[in-house]
Amino acid sequence: MNDINISRVDLNLLKVFEALYEEGGASRAAIRLDQTQSAVSAALRRLRTLYRDPLFTRTGRGLMPTARADELNPVIGEALGRFRQTITMISRDAHDYRGRSVSIGLSDDFEIALAKRLVDAVEKSAPGLRLIFRQTHSQIVADALLDREIDLAIASGGFSSRGLSRQALGEGAYSCLVDPLTVPASDYVLSLDDYIGRQHILVSSGGVIGIVDEALADVGKKRHVAASTTHFAALPYLLKGSNAVATIPTHAALAIAALTGLLVMSCPVFLPRYPIELGWRTVALRDSAVTAVQGAIVACFEP
Repeated sequence: MNDINISRVDLNLLKVFEALYEEGGASRAAIRLDQTQSAVSAALRRLRTLYRDPLFTRTGRGLMPTARADELNPVIGEALGRFRQTITMISRDAHDYRGRSVSIGLSDDFEIALAKRLVDAVEKSAPGLRLIFRQTHSQIVADALLDREIDLAIASGGFSSRGLSRQALGEGAYSCLVDPLTVPASDYVLSLDDYIGRQHILVSSGGVIGIVDEALADVGKKRHVAASTTHFAALPYLLKGSNAVATIPTHAALAIAALTGLLVMSCPVFLPRYPIELGWRTVALRDSAVTAVQGAIVACFEP
């Protein structure tokens, strides 16, 4: 039988739990909450007594949540989110989002291409709101949304689970990224022979075969993958000064080229286009902060 009376529980402890879970350390949580570190440590002791679990264990990199804390996090997050919604409903300034955050799941190609524009747009439409970008992809995005690890997600599908809603944002395509010094000034077109003759850099979250390998196999060709990486951010360092080529989503190729001077070229192999969708928990749009960010994302994809 549960002998804990909620009337004797300080509900401010839930905010401390949230800060500790998201910041991973008492000192960072204290800064976020504008409290002293000793006050946060005292609150953690009370939380451990309340939930009869250590909740967070100290490691070399901060505080690591226990299995019980992982179970509590989505429940506490939802409870605090609902309460914040009620405050928004009666607030004289419904657009004051100081202290609020919205987490967006996306792969780093979208983060490279969209994050800066999205931050600028949200700063205008929802000042004070913090954006949190977290890595995800279509195979795991549904679980991340349903487990409340993220509030919104941009992916190439994966939003068919019950309780999720989605909106089409557009279609994606592929382009090649190369060092311009390896391309003759008179010929800014990659031939199939030139393409196959170069080393290739594969960006993949796992595995050694990509969509390019499948397309080349259809025409009886193969490529040599010199290296693979899980992050698009490494490409400038891998491509500069080499004859290598990376075949990546066009939006990421254009963003990387704009900052690094690399050259974007058409791919000589036919690669199918793919859908780009925005997904969210259906109930999440009751939160005006999530709605504000959703609108900013949609605006970023408009022509």
